Amino acid sequence: MPSADDKPLSRVAPARVAPARVAIVGRPNVGKSTLFNRLVGRRHALVDDQPGVTRDIREAPAQLGDLAFTLLDTAGWETAGGEVLEARMRRFTERAVEASDVVLFLIDARAGVLPLDEAFANWLRKRAAKVILVANKCEGRAGQNGLAEAHGLGLGEPIPVSAEHGEGLSDLHEALARHVTPMALEDEDAEAVDPGKRPMLLTIVGRPNVGKSTLLNRLVGEERVLTGPEAGITRDSIRVEWEWRGRKIRLVDTAGMRRRSRIDKRLEAASVADTLDAIRLADVVVVVLDAGDMLEKQDLAVAGRVIEEGRALVIAVNKTDLLADDQAKSTKAWKKLRDRLESSFAQVKDVPIVGFSALTGRGVERLMPKVFETYDIWNKRLTTPILNRWLREMETLHPPPLAKGRRIRLRFMTQTKIRPPTYMISVSQPDELGDDYLRFLINRLRDDFSMPGVPIRVTMRKPDNPFASRAKPQR
Repeated sequence: MPSADDKPLSRVAPARVAPARVAIVGRPNVGKSTLFNRLVGRRHALVDDQPGVTRDIREAPAQLGDLAFTLLDTAGWETAGGEVLEARMRRFTERAVEASDVVLFLIDARAGVLPLDEAFANWLRKRAAKVILVANKCEGRAGQNGLAEAHGLGLGEPIPVSAEHGEGLSDLHEALARHVTPMALEDEDAEAVDPGKRPMLLTIVGRPNVGKSTLLNRLVGEERVLTGPEAGITRDSIRVEWEWRGRKIRLVDTAGMRRRSRIDKRLEAASVADTLDAIRLADVVVVVLDAGDMLEKQDLAVAGRVIEEGRALVIAVNKTDLLADDQAKSTKAWKKLRDRLESSFAQVKDVPIVGFSALTGRGVERLMPKVFETYDIWNKRLTTPILNRWLREMETLHPPPLAKGRRIRLRFMTQTKIRPPTYMISVSQPDELGDDYLRFLINRLRDDFSMPGVPIRVTMRKPDNPFASRAKPQR
């Protein structure tokens, strides 16, 4: 009888090696985000003619031929010092360089080598072993002079590319292959990805300067995204892989959302569109409010968008330390918040609310248990027998109205999907049932099966006529 040690070697999954980290760096507006999008394979980062669009470190899995790696898009490197925004952005970029295995140093070949390029090259020269010099915008003849000047930076042979048109990627592949190990062909029986264990997508949204980025940094325990007193620092939706108590999470920090009437710049409009996409793809959305100015009209609009998209919703009230010294003001503010939520979102009762101070960390530990509690409700499934017993009880407790002299019959009920919980009821006269009765069913469904804070959808369908397909008898 074969022992456990006699398993075929081909069945043993190879050890997984973490992919190499490749950072794209350079001064502002040389095409870093364009190259990032090209290697990632889709529009992942905002691109605009305005310099300094990217401010945080954005990362995503990328592939070039048989080379797979984690790609980092960084903010434009500038020489500013102190605590101004540009200096904080530079420190983030330098930190990304230190933590990366390979650095793609981009210059704009059309503009030539500028003093800022030379200053950055001087700093990179101590790390030259992992630096690849890339001359972007080399399509046509416009970049030939800049390509020649790049040899003087002392970082080796520059690689001419055009990130916008996809030219020169074969040369870039050859240079990266010296640092990145090609992908191995995996056995078909290797470990498969379990879709039930994919990371939970947790998106943080809210108005500008309410503390979204500060909250993300507090949750992950490090300064992962750029923060500061300036409003609107975050422009892209920044994704951060994280793990909380053994559960994988993909945290998404988004740009602040102002009223549509106040958005007057193309870049801000693109940032808001990116935020709306992040909401649409999320599992749970945390809407962050400012305790000092709680639940403005824009906050309601953002929360309403989350509910409309069918996402699980958690309200997070930041800066609660502003209310700590005035008990009367605090009580009034919390009552106002709950009353406005109840009156504005009658279709989603008992939305969970968590108060904290992201700056000091006080109360932040209460957020994630509430997030996962809401997430589990959002994934809740009820069996068809349980739903139909419940439906019979509702029919007895509160009979449906009459229509055309006949009682409307609720024949059958089943759950058609989760995320959000969605149910179908077979009704004899669905057009005559009315919104009031449907609202009664949804509210009782939420109360009887403990589903607070998530949108519930109920559709109605008229049962098929079993005699409709029979041909009429011939006379």
